[in-house]
Amino acid sequence: MKPVCLVIGAGAGIGGTVGTRFAAEGYHTVLCRRTDQAGLDSLVGGIESAGGSASGSLLNAVDDDAIEERIHAIEKDIGGIDVVVFNLGAQIGDRSLANTTYKAFEMGWRMATFALFRAASAVCPYMEDRGKGTILVTSATAAVRGNAGQHSHAAAMGGRRMLCQTLNAEFSPKGIHVAHIVVDGAVDAPDTLGKMLGPDRFAELRANRGGEHDGLMLPERIADTYFHISQQHRSVWTHEIDMRSFSDRPWWNH
Repeated sequence: MKPVCLVIGAGAGIGGTVGTRFAAEGYHTVLCRRTDQAGLDSLVGGIESAGGSASGSLLNAVDDDAIEERIHAIEKDIGGIDVVVFNLGAQIGDRSLANTTYKAFEMGWRMATFALFRAASAVCPYMEDRGKGTILVTSATAAVRGNAGQHSHAAAMGGRRMLCQTLNAEFSPKGIHVAHIVVDGAVDAPDTLGKMLGPDRFAELRANRGGEHDGLMLPERIADTYFHISQQHRSVWTHEIDMRSFSDRPWWNH
């Protein structure tokens, strides 16, 4: 039986690429994303055409019990989940305090923090029974630095970071590896950065910083790090890491 990797937030950027990497390494990858059935089918088909094993389903993480039901179904019908890649974004845009509604602020928390709590609550008992497991959590610069206009995002991602630390404090001694991965830079991902900037600005950014410039973070290279962390010996587990392009200033120097 193949080991199982569950990706929550499997878009065409980090999530889908990390899932593809795990499938190439012999995992059955379960890809979940909120919308775009055609995009999901394309990811699964690409993995299968390359000789890998994958399945996928649409999942709205803010729906009651959606995350929990998906995890329980995978454990029952596919196999024990060895790795969870929690890759849900929570960016609601650049908004002043006056333009951040209660609903918008809460939505960031529901996506970034509460959804991770729910996923951990569902999967950790299974992993604890097996005495092993890995949870890789994608995070952002906002987890360690708050900026104007980022009230919801920074609060939510800061909560995500602290939740990873509390999960590690409880479950690391039980054999469960939780890694908080700070993506501190622009990712060459049309599903995320491309949609935020729009096609013209994204194309300009790619022309000036992408390609041979290596100024945009490449999802394939990000996936290398995710897979490496998942395979670490427990005597040298990484619990937090930050990544950025060589040409970017780190978050603490901004």
